[in-house]
Amino acid sequence: MLPKDNLNFQFVWGVVLFIAGIGVFVRIPQVMPQIRTIPHFAGAIGFIYFCFYLLGILLVGGGLKKLVNVYKNYKG
Repeated sequence: MLPKDNLNFQFVWGVVLFIAGIGVFVRIPQVMPQIRTIPHFAGAIGFIYFCFYLLGILLVGGGLKKLVNVYKNYKG
């Protein structure tokens, strides 16, 4: 069982990870047109999309996992 201070920190960290992931998904449509204008990245635009979406999924998933773990430690 984790101390209450550590549970509070872990909860806040989970929320921050989750919000950062949501922020990535919100920013992708705004940033991708700017990235398309860079000639060096023109051939890899599909890979760049994949990387951004993977980053968002990992952040949201990591945040949710941390929140579930905090909930389990809090209850039991």
